[in-house]
Amino acid sequence: MKQTHELFISRPVSKVLIDWWEELDENRGDRAVLRRCRNTTEVVFSPAFHRLRLKLSQIADINSNSLALIAGILSHVKTHDNCAKFATQMATPKTESSNARVSGLRFRRLLTIKDTDELFGSMIRIVDLLDGNLNIYSLADDLCSWDDEETKKQWAYNYYENAPNEK
Repeated sequence: MKQTHELFISRPVSKVLIDWWEELDENRGDRAVLRRCRNTTEVVFSPAFHRLRLKLSQIADINSNSLALIAGILSHVKTHDNCAKFATQMATPKTESSNARVSGLRFRRLLTIKDTDELFGSMIRIVDLLDGNLNIYSLADDLCSWDDEETKKQWAYNYYENAPNEK
């Protein structure tokens, strides 16, 4: 089944996103400012967010509110791993365990979130559960289309295919 929204998979957009994320390592002050944000409004007050927004606006049409959500969450990501979709990564167990990194209950609660700021906090906790190692492109694409029920259905397919025993 194909994702309904794949903006960040496209080469020019993905390059801008990954370059911006990598620049956060060089400018730890910007990363720290973004990490302290408690909601997307605070992210919008960050100059680092606007650098990303302005670069992307030259090559793609993207919702600024979705981009604020993405930028704030990506400031917590330590490594980019594009080997699997984000929902699959949530289902993957740690080496010493057979349980999914994100429990079935937390996963189902996540799928019901409609409020952007609630989603912001929940996603940061999930990034922590994944030890900051995730597929940036997959996460960004899915967050851009969070209001689309097809995105959530695809997450459920990807998650439960890899964590069938989660309840």
